[in-house]
Amino acid sequence: MRTFDLAPLYRATVGFDQIADLMDRVLTNDVAQPTYPPYNIEKTADDAWRISIAVAGFSEDELNVEVRENALIVSAKKAADEKERTYLHRGIATRAFERRFHLADHVRVTGASHVNGMLNIELTREVPEALKPRRIEISNGETVEAKAVEKKSKDKATA
Repeated sequence: MRTFDLAPLYRATVGFDQIADLMDRVLTNDVAQPTYPPYNIEKTADDAWRISIAVAGFSEDELNVEVRENALIVSAKKAADEKERTYLHRGIATRAFERRFHLADHVRVTGASHVNGMLNIELTREVPEALKPRRIEISNGETVEAKAVEKKSKDKATA
């Protein structure tokens, strides 16, 4: 596999550190990414997503969903069994885990539900009004100052 040096990107840009860090993480040779628990990321609308995590064997009290510094952190820890159990076969993994998802700017977690062993986390992008595109009205050539002077002269004439 090829390796890429992103140092020139750091030297030539300002404010794009998150993109460069993301590219560094993706391009690393670290194949030891955790695979437990399995999850899906589903696009439910243009600005909405659902993360579904298989959490069989965990109750709502044992699950923790937290948003911290543009990261969604889902963790679980099984409560200690009151009585010791003897298993002949144990195929349902209930080991503790922590799974992190990096969120883009303006993406908020709007809810979470635990149904049939699946933890569903709803996400939406809510762009502030100040950042949304807005239409600028084009005037017929008069400047703002000319309109203000014209308004003042009309006000004086009516007074």
